[in-house]
Amino acid sequence: MENVFLMIFDVFNFGLLAFLWWFTVKHYRNLPETIPVHFDFEGKADRFGKKKFFYLMPAILTVLYFLFAFIVRIPESANYPVPITKENEDAQFLIMETFIRWLFLLVILIFLNIQDYMFRYSFNDMAKPRVPFSAMLFSIIGSLIVLFIFVGIFK
Repeated sequence: MENVFLMIFDVFNFGLLAFLWWFTVKHYRNLPETIPVHFDFEGKADRFGKKKFFYLMPAILTVLYFLFAFIVRIPESANYPVPITKENEDAQFLIMETFIRWLFLLVILIFLNIQDYMFRYSFNDMAKPRVPFSAMLFSIIGSLIVLFIFVGIFK
């Protein structure tokens, strides 16, 4: 059952990666020649570049996808906050494999949000991100807290 859950997670993450590529290819033609490529903490563009930089997000995320896919295949190589024993290794490996997939999901959502914001900001400098950057940061920090609670429970 757990393998089915992890496979569904993998398919969902890959689907979101494919959606990011689709979004990028679909909207590339409509972009102006200069687009925002970096934002400050207030959400204002502070660096601009050529529109070919619009492909940077999906390219980076594709590399990260393969990196994460490689990492989850060798759970024994990760650092764990508790010693791994025969009694807890299955639980700890499952927690790590699930968390890595969850972390990648959050990263995909952050990249999608930024790509969408870059596109909309290119036409309207008053545009706001659909999800505030602070919410994205807190989601990662909150996920880490939940991870450490689960690791502690199943040590």
